[in-house]
Amino acid sequence: MKLENIQSVYFLGVGGIGMSALARYFNAMGKSVSGYDKTPTKLTDELIAEGIKIHFEDNINLLPENFKDLSRESKSKHLIVFTPAVPKDHSEYVFFNLNGFHIKKRSEVLGLITEQSHTIAVAGTHGKTTTSSLIAHILKTANLDCSAFLGGITQNYNTNLLLSESLKVQCATSFSNSLQQLIVVEADEYDRSFLTLHPEIAVITSVDADHLDIYGDKKFMEESYSVFALQVKSTLIVKKSIEKNIGAEKKPITYSVNDSSADYFASNILIQHGQYHYDVHTPKGVLKNFILGLPGFHNVENSVSAIAVACVLNIKEEDIRKALFTFSGVKRRFDYQIKTPQLIFIDDYAHHPEELKACINSVKEMYPNKKVTGVFQPHLYSRTRDFADDFAKSLDLLDETILMEVYPARELPIDGVSSQMLLDKMKSRHKVILQKAELVDEVCNRELQVLLTLGAGDIETFVEPIRKRLIAQ
Repeated sequence: MKLENIQSVYFLGVGGIGMSALARYFNAMGKSVSGYDKTPTKLTDELIAEGIKIHFEDNINLLPENFKDLSRESKSKHLIVFTPAVPKDHSEYVFFNLNGFHIKKRSEVLGLITEQSHTIAVAGTHGKTTTSSLIAHILKTANLDCSAFLGGITQNYNTNLLLSESLKVQCATSFSNSLQQLIVVEADEYDRSFLTLHPEIAVITSVDADHLDIYGDKKFMEESYSVFALQVKSTLIVKKSIEKNIGAEKKPITYSVNDSSADYFASNILIQHGQYHYDVHTPKGVLKNFILGLPGFHNVENSVSAIAVACVLNIKEEDIRKALFTFSGVKRRFDYQIKTPQLIFIDDYAHHPEELKACINSVKEMYPNKKVTGVFQPHLYSRTRDFADDFAKSLDLLDETILMEVYPARELPIDGVSSQMLLDKMKSRHKVILQKAELVDEVCNRELQVLLTLGAGDIETFVEPIRKRLIAQ
């Protein structure tokens, strides 16, 4: 199937962060774009405002009229893109499947878009959204003509899709294989999606166990990462501590936040006025006194991997330095909502024990004398079950913990798996479970010094109400 022959694209699950980037891409290419999602969100509102038709009821009668023409000629001009989160008994999915439409996963379509490009892919259990966004920002700062498909909304550009200037002008659907035609993508390991990609350059940030509902065991997840590593055409860049977990044909370039045995690593790391200052050691010498515009010790490590990519591409030091200083991060990744001497409020997407630990430890390092209160919404029953002990240990790092009920996403409840189970495993005495209806009042009535909202479910819908209430107090 050639994408240039497609006239209409329909998305099942259009409101997902990865799906919405593809929808925006095809919309920019002049295709007729429409879709379904379960619930309206701020992101679906933005897509509708951009001219994408969306409905929120599983009803084939609501499909655009051109998708109801079942002639072979008509169907050949349509593409259906779906996310694995859509159930197989979804009536619209069943309709498209039974009637022989072109149906592809989001990852397959991303593979088709990038197959003729010079692709830079970032994979890993954690850190891939921030790292891929920072790499794209470095390229843009260096005036390299790049596009980017990202897993979050960048603060600098207020979007999850960046389009190269040449693509805007040409309105083409493919790229020439040139260093001046770059695409940065976030390579998602869920459902082995990243195996549709064959990048020129790839970064692997972490291989902590996750998505065990798909992989069953960590070793099978690591095997998929090894397959991904073998698909990299030119340069593989891997976090030093996981080098042994990745089976690559040749030794990868390694990076670390502070391991001097890595090819790229940081030293002399200091916090001054809430910003990280550090040097970066490279195979060609030491780059002195970088200042990272983004808070969080774990983001220093993410920046070292981005610097490694920039050095491979021979980007000038002054452009790298400027990009790091001006990088504002990604929404819901260590995202400051309130920052005053009296109160710090940070929202973060952390939904894995290692992500929670990294976020909480970074906050405690930056605000060592302040009480840290965290509101956490577990995401998925299976993840809560598989990492219950680790979640409890990470949450015990907080001074006060407020748990919401498990956000099910695509899953049905699992017997015995609940937020109460996590609460019982925690050693902290300052812990409570709150229902959604009481959350805002309870949080805002506390004596807060540092507040964290954490999770990948619908906890984000409470961030703005909490922020507004706290500001008004």
